[in-house]
Amino acid sequence: MNEKYLEQFVENALKEDIGSGDHSSLSCIPENAKGKAKLLVKQSGIIAGVSVAEKVFRQFDKFLAIDLFIKDGAKIFPGDVVFIVEGSVRSLLQTERLVLNIMQRMSGIATHTAQYVELLKGYKTKVLDTRKTTPGMRFIEKEAVRIGGGVNHRFGLFDMIMLKDNHIDFAGGIDAAIDSAVKYLKENKLKIKIEIEVRNLSDLEIVLTKGGVDRIMFDNFTPELTLEAVKMVNGRYETESSGGINLETVRQYAECGVDFVSVGALTHQVKSLDLSLKAIDY
Repeated sequence: MNEKYLEQFVENALKEDIGSGDHSSLSCIPENAKGKAKLLVKQSGIIAGVSVAEKVFRQFDKFLAIDLFIKDGAKIFPGDVVFIVEGSVRSLLQTERLVLNIMQRMSGIATHTAQYVELLKGYKTKVLDTRKTTPGMRFIEKEAVRIGGGVNHRFGLFDMIMLKDNHIDFAGGIDAAIDSAVKYLKENKLKIKIEIEVRNLSDLEIVLTKGGVDRIMFDNFTPELTLEAVKMVNGRYETESSGGINLETVRQYAECGVDFVSVGALTHQVKSLDLSLKAIDY
């Protein structure tokens, strides 16, 4: 995880929440008051965001002390205590919501991802995330996918060329899109992969004849069509299935032999995991 990016994210998030001051805490908590709080698990799943929470606490108040019991990626159950944080009560109250927002969302993503990973056991297929993320939170949502056992696809528009249907249509067809992409990489001395989306077996035939790509995405193919497409590719390129794949169908696609399945729902339709930060006797 990019530390500078994380530091800026935490700074902006705290400014957004605290603004001109936490008047609730300032009005009733003495400046020198000390206390403890525990991160309490209320729902089973996979914990994620512990390292980010540590960053939030230490960036806001370097004197906060954290006693960690459960690390990122571990299975958790109701009643588990992930960590205890101790120090200024005002600091605990001002960081509470940001820590919970981050950890609940990351843990929900990691838990959902782990369900896909479990279903793919025994197959070579890996589950990928997408760019369907919360603006400004992509880097921590993709980290949560990784913690849950998934694989990160491209981070943004800059680290892979991905020729989707609109690119192909605007470029004038598959051949033209590939030619332009290959030329662009050469002229700009870039070494990034080219992935192309195909919408049917006819598109696939054109790509296989043309070449020049690294990965082929089968967009909204049925499992039956996917099996045929994988046979046509015959290991010459990486393959990826995308479009409407869910927990009920992901294993069917893995059985076809695709290298990857991309699932936007890992990050854009996930339910946060239930966690709470509770004061304990000091």
